[in-house]
Amino acid sequence: MNIAIFFSGNGSNMLNIKNAVDEKKIEANIKVYICNNRNAKGIKKLKESRDNLIIIDHHNFSSINNWEKEVEKHLKNLEISLICLAGFMKILSKKFVKRWERKIINIHPSLLPAFKGLNAQKQALNYGVKYSGCTIHYVNEELDSGEIIDQSIVGISKNETVSSLTKKILIEEHKIYINALRNIVKRN
Repeated sequence: MNIAIFFSGNGSNMLNIKNAVDEKKIEANIKVYICNNRNAKGIKKLKESRDNLIIIDHHNFSSINNWEKEVEKHLKNLEISLICLAGFMKILSKKFVKRWERKIINIHPSLLPAFKGLNAQKQALNYGVKYSGCTIHYVNEELDSGEIIDQSIVGISKNETVSSLTKKILIEEHKIYINALRNIVKRN
């Protein structure tokens, strides 16, 4: 299976997937890494894979549709079967998502359907829940509302901070993303 990884920031989930593919834990080919932020810290983490990196800064396009057209040229040329959003901080258009239906997966730092959107860890702490976690799901036309593939729960301690909760959830994200991706590749 040919996969594309989209990222915008630190790239820890992107690097986690890359390492799992390199170590043959997932029988897939990462054909391209697409970053929409030329200042993303994750770019530096792709030392030996820079040939597969394409930076398509969304600020250089007049609309999301024009940016997506440029991205799709690359996806089609590389015969991509699955897009993995890994810290990708741009909302894809409904048209794009529809064209790639059930071919885009995302990881979110909450137990969806709770705490959709940005700052999910802060939302969880503000609400006072005792548990949070992460969800891997198919992307659909509604924000963080696609079919759930897997979830992992973490407890929230009495003195939890956004930073400490983020770190606990990230550990679980790395586990369930690889498991979900392995299962998707096996089925296809």
